[in-house]
Amino acid sequence: EISLGDTIGVGAHEEARAMIRAVSGEVPVAALAGHYHDTYGQALSNIWASIEEGVRVFDSSVSGLGGCPYAKGASGNVASEDVVYSLEKSGIETGVDLDALIDISLWISSILDRRPGSKVTLARAGG
Repeated sequence: EISLGDTIGVGAHEEARAMIRAVSGEVPVAALAGHYHDTYGQALSNIWASIEEGVRVFDSSVSGLGGCPYAKGASGNVASEDVVYSLEKSGIETGVDLDALIDISLWISSILDRRPGSKVTLARAGG
């Protein structure tokens, strides 16, 4: 598996699509994975662009935790809760218990004394 990433989270939909197309000319798309940070709020769109090109494996993190040590201000990976919600609402079964994932997101966010980084978690928790 070769993971293609936007580790600082600046890419947009068509850039993700172009990246997948360029690499899949040399490497089978089944061997590709996506790794998109959500600094500019484009990670879900980039995932969908990648899905449209045939990629089926993606990194994510509970509550969007993480970052990039060499890119000050870069956010973490796309929030797992947001990915699961988007996929499931679009008819793609993930096998992930979204309610349990949201509970974990709320728990780790409280431990870290930070606001959850997932829009889905915030919506379900009332803000």
